[in-house]
Amino acid sequence: MKKLKIGVIGCGSIAQHRHLPEYKANPSVEITAVCDINEERAKEVAKEFKAKAYTNFEKLISSGEVEAVSVCTPNYLHAPISIAALNAGLHVLCEKPMATSKEEADAMIEAAQNSGKTLMIGHNQRFVESHLKAKQMIEEGAIGKVYSFRTSFGHKGPEGWSVDGKDSWFFNKDKAFIGAMGDLGVHKTDLIRHILGEEITEVGAFVETKAKTFGDVDDNAVCVLKTASGVIGTLAASWSYTGKEDNSTIIYGEKAIIRLEEDPEFSLIVQYTTGETVRYELGQIQSNEEGGQSNSHVVDQFVQSIVEDKSSPVSGEEGYKSLSVILAALESNETKKITRV
Repeated sequence: MKKLKIGVIGCGSIAQHRHLPEYKANPSVEITAVCDINEERAKEVAKEFKAKAYTNFEKLISSGEVEAVSVCTPNYLHAPISIAALNAGLHVLCEKPMATSKEEADAMIEAAQNSGKTLMIGHNQRFVESHLKAKQMIEEGAIGKVYSFRTSFGHKGPEGWSVDGKDSWFFNKDKAFIGAMGDLGVHKTDLIRHILGEEITEVGAFVETKAKTFGDVDDNAVCVLKTASGVIGTLAASWSYTGKEDNSTIIYGEKAIIRLEEDPEFSLIVQYTTGETVRYELGQIQSNEEGGQSNSHVVDQFVQSIVEDKSSPVSGEEGYKSLSVILAALESNETKKITRV
């Protein structure tokens, strides 16, 4: 069987802990090239995964050695590298947030359309078993009309996760563009859009820097979101949760409340108005902490869409809609007004 030749651009933690191991585990894939501006890191990773090392992404893209790439770089490079790869006729899996502006996102989407190649944005929360089940229940009317929601994603911060610790690009606004809101919050805007099956239309937000004062990006954000049908809820994204990671979501409905990833044993708990409680053990959500889900399913979904010639599991258009909520939150924080998405 012919294998899909993959290149990974950016050899930091997200590549080393997610993309590369998941590609390696996929029988349809051959990792042929990796790239990082840190030559020593590129060579180390290349050796581990039996690939060719590059320090220049343009050379990797034009090498003819890959058919698809993962873009695992600092946020400010997501758009230029993705666009260059798409223009060169390569499929692209880009980490989130997909871009740092509407203009960049539009250019990525246009490049994907012009090339006819797959552009996928790495929103893994869509593929978590409990989230898939909750979406199905809402679509089937099992909880009736949705009234409200609360979603949160917080942990100690990327300095314990990134290969560069406190010196990581995550804390540099020129490279990251945005802090916890872009790192964690965009996952939750994507999840809420996806799970409710409707768009977020208005945002009110407070975005602050309280814990990571050695950097110049936000580390705490709390937002109020309103959907097209008038469902309102809150979103919190934080790098200052010094205890256990919180990656939970609660959906409040007419007939039941759905509790997602709140209980360590039962990833989905449904509390009906009748007094009945149903608990589902569906495996744990992907986490940086020990015991978390090891496979994000993003890579497998990306590979499958290419091999089977299917549409992108999370298209550029979808990535942009989730990014738009984050951009609106930043605007709301600056203007101190409710912002339309």
